[in-house]
Amino acid sequence: MNMSNQNFIRGLCLMAIALLFGLISFNYKIGVFSRSGPGLFPLMVSSFLFVIGLITTVRAHFVEPVALSYNVKNIALIILSLCGFVVASEYINMIVGIIFMVFCCTFAGTSYSVVRNIKISAGLIAVAFAFKQFLGLNLPLY
Repeated sequence: MNMSNQNFIRGLCLMAIALLFGLISFNYKIGVFSRSGPGLFPLMVSSFLFVIGLITTVRAHFVEPVALSYNVKNIALIILSLCGFVVASEYINMIVGIIFMVFCCTFAGTSYSVVRNIKISAGLIAVAFAFKQFLGLNLPLY
């Protein structure tokens, strides 16, 4: 397998991120499904992410290789959008942070749609409100 295959590298990166968060989740009480601890959710999500990464890596051996390439401008836009989300969430509120992140990071894509960005922002804001209401998370939404 050539290390310049984008699919193979993508799978390895997903597995590495999953392992990192999965191992960190063991620092918290896992509990059981009927009475879960704070480490159960990140462990479950990282386990699913690891399986997706494993499938991606195995699949890379059976499909046509895709040349590995990267665009520094796009990487910078994604990092800027994540940092802007954190700063806006901390000093203004999370709704502004979500909107900034969506509108900024989509400049890294191949097409830009204000309507699509509004829909994505609305969906993420709805998820944040659901996390606040149903899970009791202390999110600075307003």
